[in-house]
Amino acid sequence: MVNRHRGEVELKADGQSYTLCLTLGALAHLEAAYGGEDILTLADRFSQGQLTSRDALNLLEAGLNGGGHESAALDLESLSFDGGMAGLIRTLADLLRVTFGGASAESVENAEAELNQAEEGGEHLPPFPGNPS
Repeated sequence: MVNRHRGEVELKADGQSYTLCLTLGALAHLEAAYGGEDILTLADRFSQGQLTSRDALNLLEAGLNGGGHESAALDLESLSFDGGMAGLIRTLADLLRVTFGGASAESVENAEAELNQAEEGGEHLPPFPGNPS
């Protein structure tokens, strides 16, 4: 079971449950992956909805490693995520929220409800619910 107070979120992929956490080591790995760009600049860019598929893979790898999983042992590029890519993006957005703060549990739940409602209606929302970017 994940502990959100420690910055953990759950990811479900290929019928498995994984704990994601951006530990200090995982954040240092992300900074190195982006040529030394500081993590707050990266988090700000991600929170504005500027997330490439490479960004998603980098965040996923860092989160898995920080959560105690050996990401090198997984074929990250072929994982099937509960909720598809939208489910992965929601999980990564939640991971950033619990790591850097800025959103209460209630606002996260409201944003998820908004996203689910929009998906049912065929609308497109930015990958970070509640962010107008």
